[in-house]
Amino acid sequence: MTTTTNLAAGQPAPEFTLPDASGTGVSLADYRGRRVVVYFYPKAATPGCTTEACDFRDSLDALNAAGVSVVGISPDPVEAIASFADDYSLTYPLLADDGAAVAKAWGAWGEKIVNGEVVEGILRSTAVVAPDGTVESVDYAVQADGHVAALRDRLGV
Repeated sequence: MTTTTNLAAGQPAPEFTLPDASGTGVSLADYRGRRVVVYFYPKAATPGCTTEACDFRDSLDALNAAGVSVVGISPDPVEAIASFADDYSLTYPLLADDGAAVAKAWGAWGEKIVNGEVVEGILRSTAVVAPDGTVESVDYAVQADGHVAALRDRLGV
């Protein structure tokens, strides 16, 4: 099993640059000076991931108005995230983490049970990064249903 270390509030968020749905590189540094929600999801267009992505989409105006950006990251290839974004009108960046190096650096990778079998993969996780690039908060192994609403409540949005 791959060992990852969970992030903690107050520490610097690990930097990344990953391709978005159009293949353009997006970096965490692009969001410096602004709060950003970085969420990790296992697989585009699956039921839980679609629920979570659409909840972020539906909350995007309120989050943006409060100065909060949203970025979704999965190990899917660029083509899959492009299709996912198009199919569900997802207007915030979805990034392709081929090989899951960023997910591992952020502690969003580990053992989980899928269909009764223990596998390694993305642990649905969400971090809020402060304008200075430090981790403000992080939640691991969250449930898709209700997660965005709870996050908005915590952020006061």
